[in-house]
Amino acid sequence: MASKRAAQILRPAVNAFRPSSVTLQHVANPHIAIRNLSLRAGRARKLTRVSTTAVRFASSATPTADGQLGRTGLYELHAKHGAKFVPFGGYEMPVQYTDLSIVDSHNWTRQKASLFDVGHMVQHDFSGPGAQAFLERLTPSSLSSLSENHSTLSTLLHPETGGIVDDTVIARLPDSFYVVTNAGCREKDLAYLSEQLETWRKENPDKTVEWKLRDNQGLVALQGPLAATILERVLSEQSASALKSLYFGQCLPGTIKGTDVEVLISRGGYTGEDGFEISIPPSATEAVTQFMLDSAKDELRLAGLGARDTLRLEAGMCLYGHDLDDTTTPVEAGLSWIIGKDRRANGGFHGDSVILQQLKKKSEGGGVTRRRVGLIIEGSPAREGAEIVDEAGEKIGNITSGCPSPTAKKNISMGYIKDGLHKSGTEVQVIVRGKKRKATVTKMPFIGSKYYKAPAPEPK
Repeated sequence: MASKRAAQILRPAVNAFRPSSVTLQHVANPHIAIRNLSLRAGRARKLTRVSTTAVRFASSATPTADGQLGRTGLYELHAKHGAKFVPFGGYEMPVQYTDLSIVDSHNWTRQKASLFDVGHMVQHDFSGPGAQAFLERLTPSSLSSLSENHSTLSTLLHPETGGIVDDTVIARLPDSFYVVTNAGCREKDLAYLSEQLETWRKENPDKTVEWKLRDNQGLVALQGPLAATILERVLSEQSASALKSLYFGQCLPGTIKGTDVEVLISRGGYTGEDGFEISIPPSATEAVTQFMLDSAKDELRLAGLGARDTLRLEAGMCLYGHDLDDTTTPVEAGLSWIIGKDRRANGGFHGDSVILQQLKKKSEGGGVTRRRVGLIIEGSPAREGAEIVDEAGEKIGNITSGCPSPTAKKNISMGYIKDGLHKSGTEVQVIVRGKKRKATVTKMPFIGSKYYKAPAPEPK
């Protein structure tokens, strides 16, 4: 989540559910066959309405206190398609599938479209008269200027230090703020939010805030140049038509074709491609996902964490715990743009004294000692932990993410470097397996983004 263009993404959003049971059976388009889709392998079931109260299934349980890994609602579908599972964020998640290597899956996404399971993300709903002010205490974002059905990247901040507790996406929905956080930070974030909310309620008894978790909500990311064409096939005519005016960072409710299953569609993602993240009722997640796969057999493939990581690094996006952590501020991370103008003027958020001072010019005592940068490295790729050094061999930074780029055909990395050496074109060295490799600081993203953005307003 590195650049302003790349980072204003809406991960999931709240679904609205209509009180009726449905079955996927027939549609007017004879070229797309819709049948009773199975919610469990080998067993056909109806897609029914789901209560907004959390419903726990054996295949969608969240991680347990004893360390047992959780599974998303798509675990059985992944297994059926030959997934190789690895632990990630407290869940058993697919890293790749038997039909494609990680590099082939990466390239497939750039050329056609891939479907990623991101149902392990933690989804929160904050509502009530104090919700906006509460969230503005925890984050540096200007939520007062955030339009309905729009979102912004933000960060939860530690009091005093301004360090990043987690990066998050905040969406303003009609009746609430929808906040999505990382699965790997689940326990830390829940403890942080509980503590912050308890303090808020004591200090502001008249500004009530309600906080709900939506643990078992399905979420898939449809990414790639064919994403819009594929999604249109599985939506009702009205919903498909509305996609044309849905731009990057916006969301809208939609209905699955031939049913009354309602989803919420967000245009954005984590790959740098055009795409959508689709929030699905728990009982319908597997069926709707399989429907999308069946509607585009020659264009759409499942993709796992391996391809997702190389895609996000090419797009210059951060991964928490690697490129961001508790000791890093938004200014150091190159995320100063998330700090709203009114917040810069008035403060009022955690760590504001530290962060606002960092935003000042060096002549005014401001600035930081390190900055996040992209690097192109000659020879072998540099991985997390590799040291960045100057000509004299003195350490001036470290790599936080790195891989060979399947698209750019270069070794790319992200890391933190001493302030003053962060300008694009600066030549440094990176120690890879004990050897110094030439590296050049470069702007991110490493490849051009392909987001579907709203047209620029005509000059008056």
